[in-house]
Amino acid sequence: MLKSTLLKSVSTAALLLASLSAFATPFTQAPLPYAANALEPVIDAKTMEIHHGRHHLAYVNNLNAQVENFPKLAELSLEQMMQQMSSFNAAVRNNGGGHYNHQLFWQLMAPVGQGGTPSVALTAAIERDFGSLDAMKTAFNQAAASRFGSGWAWVIVNTDGKLQVTSTPNQDNPLMDVVEERGTPILALDVWEHAYYLAYQNRRGDYSQAWWQLVNWHKVNQLFEQASTK
Repeated sequence: MLKSTLLKSVSTAALLLASLSAFATPFTQAPLPYAANALEPVIDAKTMEIHHGRHHLAYVNNLNAQVENFPKLAELSLEQMMQQMSSFNAAVRNNGGGHYNHQLFWQLMAPVGQGGTPSVALTAAIERDFGSLDAMKTAFNQAAASRFGSGWAWVIVNTDGKLQVTSTPNQDNPLMDVVEERGTPILALDVWEHAYYLAYQNRRGDYSQAWWQLVNWHKVNQLFEQASTK
């Protein structure tokens, strides 16, 4: 009897420990969808290794550390978390935003020559809202260059269903309910110095212009289609 009771207690404790462990780390980092050197010469392998393996990973770990303070986080997708960001503290805003932004950023890039082109539907929307793809690129590069300090440049489908260029500070993004210009991101560029400084130093403009060679239009087209049908 005593042995059976002890075994049950040990089993229950193990299950509880496993449950708590899983609950404490609901957010995980996916591997890069390409090799670290696949984006060269635009982004060097060392930058990718540090950016993904240290900076992004730190956001994931720090976000998981907040689950104890906000158990609700474990029930939310990253998109849902962004849309409810006013309910959380600065640590969730910074690290949840950092995780969402980087997870999207990696998917929005492909090796030079492999990213495809804008779809017919996206091209029509670009021409409607910007006049031309070159005009959109110019507006986007200006947003990236003029973002003071650290942050992101975005192309979004705004609440009126139009394409719009915007930028956010730090790890904020347009999905958050705490930002001024809201919408669904379809294109994003990280302009924190750690994203480009090893190769470009203080030449952020050169980085943003070169980055267009890496845009994964296959993913952008998909995001645009999804945002347009909401």
